[in-house]
Amino acid sequence: MSRAASVGVTSDQPAPTTPPQTQSAFRTTATHLKTKITTRYCARLLSDRHGWFGDYDYAWLCMPTLPFSTRGTNGKVSNGPPFYALETELPLFLAITTGLQHALAMLAGLITPPIIFASSLNLDGDISAYMVSASLIGCGILSMVQISRIKLFRGYRLGTGLISVVGTSFATLSTADAIFAAMYSNGTCPTNSDGSRGPCPDAYGMVLGTSLICSFLEIFMSFVPPRILQRIFPPMVTGTVIVMIGASLIGSSGILNWGGGSNSCATRPTSGLFALCPTILAPRPLPWGSAEFIGLGFLSFVSIILTELFGSPFMKNISIFIGLAVGCIVAGAAGYIDGSSITTAPAITFLWVHTFKIRVYPPAILPMLAVYVSVAMEAIGDITASAEVSRVEVEGEDFDSRIQGGVLSDGIGGFVSALFTVTPLSIFAQNNGVIAITRCANRSAGRWCCVFLILFGILGKISGVFLAIPNPVLGGVTTFLFASVTISGIRVLSYISFTRRDRFVLAAAFSFGIGDLLVPGIFTHLFERVKNPNKGLEGLFDSITIVLSTPFLVSGIVAVILNQLLPQEAIEVVRDSEKDSDSVEVTDVEKQDHKD
Repeated sequence: MSRAASVGVTSDQPAPTTPPQTQSAFRTTATHLKTKITTRYCARLLSDRHGWFGDYDYAWLCMPTLPFSTRGTNGKVSNGPPFYALETELPLFLAITTGLQHALAMLAGLITPPIIFASSLNLDGDISAYMVSASLIGCGILSMVQISRIKLFRGYRLGTGLISVVGTSFATLSTADAIFAAMYSNGTCPTNSDGSRGPCPDAYGMVLGTSLICSFLEIFMSFVPPRILQRIFPPMVTGTVIVMIGASLIGSSGILNWGGGSNSCATRPTSGLFALCPTILAPRPLPWGSAEFIGLGFLSFVSIILTELFGSPFMKNISIFIGLAVGCIVAGAAGYIDGSSITTAPAITFLWVHTFKIRVYPPAILPMLAVYVSVAMEAIGDITASAEVSRVEVEGEDFDSRIQGGVLSDGIGGFVSALFTVTPLSIFAQNNGVIAITRCANRSAGRWCCVFLILFGILGKISGVFLAIPNPVLGGVTTFLFASVTISGIRVLSYISFTRRDRFVLAAAFSFGIGDLLVPGIFTHLFERVKNPNKGLEGLFDSITIVLSTPFLVSGIVAVILNQLLPQEAIEVVRDSEKDSDSVEVTDVEKQDHKD
C-alpha cells in the first residue's frame, strides 16, 4: 500500500494547503529566528577572542621572505594558513586586514584613470581631486553590488557572489584618449595659442553620456549564454586585444609620465607653459626626460621588484602601493611635490560636488560599443579566475549564473557610474592575487574592501595626496602595471594552438595594432580630401577615425573578422572534436599575476 493511501489521500485529490494566516506566521517566525541568530553571532564575534582573531597565522602574513627561499616561519616548508571559503565564519580582524589588502592592491589601478583623464583634458586641481574621489566611491558602491549577488526574476541575478571588485577599465582609458584627440583636432575642445590643449570638462561629460547609452549593449549581452560569447570571442581575439591595450597604455601614458609628463611638455617646446615638465609653475620643473625624472621613476619601479624579493605576503599584495609610497617619500624630500592639491582639497567630499554636462558625442558611439564588448569579455575571464582561486565550480549552472550576474552588473554599473560622474566601471582582477596568497575568499573581506574604498573617496585630502604624486613616480609604477596587462594578454594567447591559420590571423591583427601604435597619426588624414561633408557624414568619418586610431579596437576587429571567415585547418577540426571547444579561459586586462 502506498504512503498516500495509508493516510487516506488519493492521487486525484488535491494536496492540503496551508492557510495564508499560517504562512504569514511561519514567515514572521523565520524572520525573527534569523534576526535572533544574527544578533547572537555578532555578539559572540565581538566579545570572543576567537571571533576577533581566529586561528590565522598572522606571523606568516607579515614575515619577510628571502630570495630563493621556500621555508616558512618555523624552518619548514610552509603550506600557509587555512583556506576561508565564501561563506565560512571569518574572524573580524582578518576580515578587516584582508579587506585593506584588497583595497590597497587595486588602489593604483583605480586612481590612475581619473588622473590621466584630468591631465589629458587639462582640468584644474579641484575637478581632478573630485574625479579621483568619485572614482573611489563609485568603485566601492558597485563592488558591493557585485559581491552581493542579488536575486532577480526567472533565476537571473545581479552580481557574482565572489570578491569581484570593480574599477575603470583600461580599455576605456585607451579609447578615451583617441576620442579626446579627435575632439581637440575638430575644434570641439579649445586649443591654446601655443598649440597645447586647453581645459575641456565638456569632453569628459560627452564621454560619460556616450558610455551611458552604450551600456545597454553589455546589459543585453548578459542574457546571451556565456558559451556563445566565448565562441565569438575566443582567446585569439581577447588575447590580441589585451596585449594591445597594455602596449598602447605604456606608450601613451606610462613611459611619458616616467619622463616627466604625458601632456604637451613631452614634445619639449622651447617656450610656453609646458616648456618644462610638468609645467613651468611646478616646484622643480625640468625638461622632459631629465635624469632626475628618470631616477625617481626608476626608484619606484625598483621598489616593486624589491618588495617581491624580500617582502612579506602582505607587502607583496600591495607592492604597487609601496612603489608609490617610496617614490613619493624621496620626491617629497627632494622638493618635487607640490602640496597645493592637498591644502585646497576638502576634508570631506562625496559624489556630485562637481558635475559635468552629460551629452552624447556621436563619433564616440561605435568605439564605446566596442569597449563594452571588450569589458564583457574581460568580466567573463575575471569571474572565471576569481571562481578558480575561490575554489568554487567553474562550470555548470551555478557558474553560468555567476557569469550572467557579473556581466549584467557590469552593464548596469556602466550606466550608474556615468550618473556617478565616473567612466564605465568593470570587474578588476588585481585582487585575485590577494585571494590566492592570503587563502581568504570570504565575502566579508570583500565588503570591508568596499568600506575602505568608499572611505578613501569621502576623505577628500586623500584624493589631494594622490594628485600630488609626481608624474615620474606615477609613471614608474603605471609602466609596471600596464606591462602586467600585456603579460596577461600573452598568457591568454598561450591557450591557442598556434597553427598556421592562428599565426595568420594574429599577424594580420597585429599588423594594424602595432603599426597604429608605432605611427599614431597614420589614419588621422584618411578623409581630409572629402569635400564639404554634411554633419552626419562628418560624424561617421570621425567615428571611423577613432576606431582606426585605437590600436586595440582595430586589431580586435581584424581578429574577429578573420577568425570567423577563415576555415579551420584539418588538424584543428580533429582537435576540437576531441575536447570541448568552450573550455577556454579569458583574462581581464586589469589582472596582475601574483605568485601563490
